[in-house]
Amino acid sequence: MISVTEATELVLRQASERPKEQAPLAEAVGRVLAEPLLADRDFPPFTRVSMDGIAIRYAAFAEGRRQFVVQSGLQAAGSPQLRLDEPSACVEVMTGAILPAGADTVVRYEDVTLADGQATIQIEEVREGQNAHPQGSDRRQGDLLVAPGRAITPAEVGIAATVGKARLWVRSLPRTVVLSTGDELVPVDDSPLPYQIRRSNVHTVVAQLRSWGLAPDELHLPDERASIRKTMADCLERYELLILSGGVSKGKLDFVPEVLDELGVQKHFHQVQQRPGKPFWFGTTAGGATVFALPGNPVSTFVGVLRYVQPWLRQSLGLSPLPYRYAALSADFYFKPSLTYFLQVKVHFRENGRLEAEPVAGRGSGDLANLPEADGILELPAGRQQFQAGEVFPLLTYRGL
Repeated sequence: MISVTEATELVLRQASERPKEQAPLAEAVGRVLAEPLLADRDFPPFTRVSMDGIAIRYAAFAEGRRQFVVQSGLQAAGSPQLRLDEPSACVEVMTGAILPAGADTVVRYEDVTLADGQATIQIEEVREGQNAHPQGSDRRQGDLLVAPGRAITPAEVGIAATVGKARLWVRSLPRTVVLSTGDELVPVDDSPLPYQIRRSNVHTVVAQLRSWGLAPDELHLPDERASIRKTMADCLERYELLILSGGVSKGKLDFVPEVLDELGVQKHFHQVQQRPGKPFWFGTTAGGATVFALPGNPVSTFVGVLRYVQPWLRQSLGLSPLPYRYAALSADFYFKPSLTYFLQVKVHFRENGRLEAEPVAGRGSGDLANLPEADGILELPAGRQQFQAGEVFPLLTYRGL
C-alpha cells in the first residue's frame, strides 16, 4: 500500500502529452490551445477614433484657433480614410473609425458647438492625440497574443477571430468510457427491487468529465467474470481512458484487478493509504490506455476522480497543475487511522478573505446524500489523529467558489 503522494506521482508519470487536432472556432471553448496565437497585424491596425466628435490638427488649437470649418465627408467606422485638407478645418468622425490623414486629435461632440458649417471648441484643455488610439499601441504585428497550453475561454475565441483563425490546433481529448460494476445496480429509470439500487456513480463521473470537456461513453459490467473480461478487452482496444467504479476490493465477486492483469494491463499500484478510496487500482497498457479502477462506494469514486483523474487529465492536455487552495478548519477534528483523510467540508468566506472549512458529518464512503451538503474536500495528512481548529490544510473544491 502506497501513500497519497506516491500514488499522485505514479499517476502523473503516466500522463503523456496528447496529440494535436483541429477544432472549429465555434467549438473551441473548453479545449486546450496547442498553437501560439500571433498578431497578424498591428493592434489596433490603424489609429482608431475612440470618441464621436471632430478630428483636428492639434497645432492649430495650440496656436489659439477655436473655430474650425467642417470639411465635407464623414469618417465613419469601416469607411476609407479621409484627409484633413487644411489646419483650419476639421472632419466629423465616429467611434471606431480610422483617424483622417493629417489629423492627430479628436474633440468629442459634447465639447463642441456645430453651426453654419463651423465647429467651435468650447473647452480650453485639449491634449494632443486625445481620443485617438494609436496604431500598434496595444500589440505589434508578430507579437504573441496567447501562448499554447491555455484552456480556451470566450476571451481567447475573440483573439482567434481577430487574427483570422477559423480553426484552431488544440490538444485532442482521450476517448473515454466510464464503467459501473455490480448486479445490485439498475438503470436510473428502473424501479429497484428491495435488494437493488439505481446506478448513480456512473452519472456522477460522466457529469464531472463532461464539465472538463470530455464526452465519455457509459457501460455497465455484471458480476460475472467472463462478461467482465470480454467487455474490458474490447474497451482496452477502443478507449484511451477507462474509469471503473467498483469491483476492485477483495470480495469474491471483485474480478476487476485479476481480469486487468490477465489482459496485460500493467499495474502501477493497488491500494492507497487514504480514506475514502483505499482499494484504488491504477494501470496502463502498452497500447496507450490508462485505467483508473476506483472503489464503488459513491464518495470514494467521486474523490478519486477529483483527486487523481483531474490532475492526470490536466497534465496530459498540457495545462498547469490545478493550484490547491487552502482553508482553515473551523472546528477540532479527530481521525484515528494513519491514513490521509479526505474530509468533506462546507466552505465559508470570512471578512479577512480567509477560507474556513466546516466539517460535514457523514456516514462513510457510501453516503452519497452527504455530498450536496459540502463544497469540497479538505486533505488531512496521514500520521496524525488530532486536527485543531484554525489549522490550515489543502482544499479541493467541486463547486465554483
